[in-house]
Amino acid sequence: MPCLRACNLLDTAEGTRLHSTECTQWQRWGPYLSERQWGTVREDYSADGTAWDYFPHDHARSRAYRWGEDGIAGFGDDTLNWCVSLALWNRHDPIIKERLFGLTNSQGNHGEDVKELYFYQDGTPTHSYMRMLYKYPHAAYPYADLVEENARRGADLPEYEVLDTGVFDHSRYFDVTVEYAKHTHEDIVMRVTVENRGDVAASLDVLPQIWARNKWSWKGLEDKPSLMLERMRDRTYLFGRHPSHESIIVSAWRKDTGYGTGVEWLFCENDTNVMRLYGMDAVGPFKDGFNDYLVHGQREAVRRDAGSKAGAHVSLELEPHGEAVVYLRWRVASMPDEVPLDADALFAHRIAEADEFYGALQREIEDPDERLVQRQALAGMLWSKQYYQFDVQRWMDGDPAQPVPPSGRRRGRNADWRHLCNADIVSMPDKWEYPWYASWDLAFHAAALALIDPAFAKRQLLLLVKDRYQHPNGQLPAYEWAFSDANPPVHAWAAWRVYEIDRSLTGKGDRDFLELVFHKLLLNFSWWVNRKDADGRNIFQGGFLGLDNVGIFDRSSPLPTGGHIDQADGTAWMAAYALDLMRIALELAYENRVFVDIGVKFFEHFLYIAEAVSCDDGCETGLWDGQDSFFYDKLRLPDGSNVPMRVRSIVGLIPLFAVHVLEHRLHHTLPGLHERLMWFFRHRPDLARLVSRWNEPGKGNSLLLSLLRGHRMKALLRRALDEAEFLSDYGVRALSRVHCDAPFVYRHDGKEFSVKYLPAESDSRVFGGNSNWRGPIWMPVNFLLIESLYEFHRYYGDEFRVEYPTGSGIRLSLREIGDELARRMTRLFLKGRDGKRPVMGAYPQLQADPRSQDLVLFHEYFHGDNGRGVGASHQTGWSGLVALLLQPREAASSGLLPTASETEQAVAAK
Repeated sequence: MPCLRACNLLDTAEGTRLHSTECTQWQRWGPYLSERQWGTVREDYSADGTAWDYFPHDHARSRAYRWGEDGIAGFGDDTLNWCVSLALWNRHDPIIKERLFGLTNSQGNHGEDVKELYFYQDGTPTHSYMRMLYKYPHAAYPYADLVEENARRGADLPEYEVLDTGVFDHSRYFDVTVEYAKHTHEDIVMRVTVENRGDVAASLDVLPQIWARNKWSWKGLEDKPSLMLERMRDRTYLFGRHPSHESIIVSAWRKDTGYGTGVEWLFCENDTNVMRLYGMDAVGPFKDGFNDYLVHGQREAVRRDAGSKAGAHVSLELEPHGEAVVYLRWRVASMPDEVPLDADALFAHRIAEADEFYGALQREIEDPDERLVQRQALAGMLWSKQYYQFDVQRWMDGDPAQPVPPSGRRRGRNADWRHLCNADIVSMPDKWEYPWYASWDLAFHAAALALIDPAFAKRQLLLLVKDRYQHPNGQLPAYEWAFSDANPPVHAWAAWRVYEIDRSLTGKGDRDFLELVFHKLLLNFSWWVNRKDADGRNIFQGGFLGLDNVGIFDRSSPLPTGGHIDQADGTAWMAAYALDLMRIALELAYENRVFVDIGVKFFEHFLYIAEAVSCDDGCETGLWDGQDSFFYDKLRLPDGSNVPMRVRSIVGLIPLFAVHVLEHRLHHTLPGLHERLMWFFRHRPDLARLVSRWNEPGKGNSLLLSLLRGHRMKALLRRALDEAEFLSDYGVRALSRVHCDAPFVYRHDGKEFSVKYLPAESDSRVFGGNSNWRGPIWMPVNFLLIESLYEFHRYYGDEFRVEYPTGSGIRLSLREIGDELARRMTRLFLKGRDGKRPVMGAYPQLQADPRSQDLVLFHEYFHGDNGRGVGASHQTGWSGLVALLLQPREAASSGLLPTASETEQAVAAK
């Protein structure tokens, strides 16, 4: 269990604020803007559902958004009444840099891909302090080059990245650091520090901007927000009025000129430029007014007195390695104006508080590089919060002040999710590539975020089971492209983990949270049983289950062969789900004995699944292949025959995740539990044989609930820990390397379908191209595998030893193997002996720069052979689980991950 109480997090200033009654007020403002609102399903009002084409990047500067806002280093209140972000112009670009640029799914040779350099460096859970870095070139940003070169490259070639263009060569770029510090929860300062990294002078226009989200264009509201210029002696400031927010005072200044001076205020309206986009006659200024004024010199594109969007324009001429600082401050008008505000002293104070907070968390982490990686991982998770609004019924039916959407959308995407109405701060997988929640991603986010903010983590898990999220039939929404897809059911696992971490921090478990989420998950479990067990045989067909191209067919679509696939992973996920719900029920039973019966019911359900999936070769349901000692999916054909899909992939290792040790010493006080279990064993001896039992003097019986007994577990681990198959220097691959030279091939109706080992990007666009489960290393499944090894160790102890790596002759306990896998995963982000981080393998220019060596990205997945980051570059969500891997643990028996053991040196030496 994480050492949280020992760290005295609650005794720090940030910890006190976080756990006070004022925490909600402190979290009212945060980094809640998206990084890409364009190209999303929410903003797509096309007839054919082509979201990327309907709202492209080229329209984003000119068209008002319906459901959210985006920007660089965006900050806003928790409903985005007011939004703040940064705009830049190097005087060479064809447009000002207001939002991050990237390629759409069809433009990128491996799918959508952000083409910018930015890094989340720090943050606190209350957002009292936040910091990020953006790198902006002196020369024109290579928009056309990136689009054209990636279009020329096929899926068999690497992506063409912004560093490849040469625009950052010779350090001719600006480091733009954006920080936020809260003086109070309603008095906030933005500090923009610009440093010319080059050895030549360079010009830059800096434009901190604040605006009101456009609600009036959709609902026909007449009470439009406004920002008006006011003057007081030698200072200027803005008075902001909003019908849904208290009035605010906004001021801006340069560090070298003094408070409230040195800026040129520009105004426009956050309205669509219908003249540019649709050729309609209209009177501006429009949303793109700042762009047209700065880039094209159109003085009529802006106003000088008022608007719903305002920018503090500062023109900089920077000498080589020169630096400049610009501030933007906003506060509610009812607060007294403490002028002059010492902004730098405020930032120094909040930074010291952040250092104190993380110092307490990391007190037992000795390695400075480990502390750096953990802090940046958590900072990325904090920066990845986003206000997510989507009312599907309104999206389908249309808004009062807008044209009626195409009638076809009522029968198209998400047509059966009209109940879904979201308007919350949600943890995003990646605010550019995945600026929408995904149900299993969010579960992992919550587990990691609980390390520093368990209250927020609990709220995240409760969101998806709210009536306005969860479908009436019990299904949890997957993601906005297809809410009806099925992600792995890990919500109960996450709820238990968050509950345990919260209890470790506060000393008391939040049973109200646990019971609330449990009741709603009962509905979800029933949905899985009713919808995904087609034949009622306790063998499940979950669909793609978040693993994209792991199989030979698209598991979410009708099969070219007809029939369906009995899935080893879908069935194992459900077995694990049953065990997680059993564990929660037994915890709740300590205060309400009714839950004993429910817990036993899930115990029984687990055994029914275990019986079905684990039966010997030749039985009707079994997915275990005795010939290969591995679990495989089975293709069930329309004629009743079945064919095992002998692809050695993570699908066959997921049965390891379904494990729990039920200890008599922990549960003997629960009334009736022992009697119910013994009754079941007597009346179902066929199922009782699936449970391993161990009697330890003084502690009573321990029951091992697992899909695997010792022999089969060792057989799976032999493959998982084989460096010629699954085991990489950086974790367990998603596909065995045996398929590098021997691809799996299935032939049907004159066509060949194959799976080949691909350690990084996919070579096919069939599944989108930006995700690949055919060889790379993925953090979430590795995390669960390591955790499962610790749970097995609770039962088997140190005497049960397995060869690690396979063929090495070294035998370790399961706990020690878990240590070693955790160490391999953390190596992805830590500096090696060569001073380089494997995850940053695609950024040699940054790795060679002493000023950039400590910038870390948390990619979606990792190259199966060398650890290079692949996919979404800011997927701090589940890759942020490294923060938990790096945190020391009190005991392995907690079921949470400890740090790596001290056996690594011995293993390496042997």
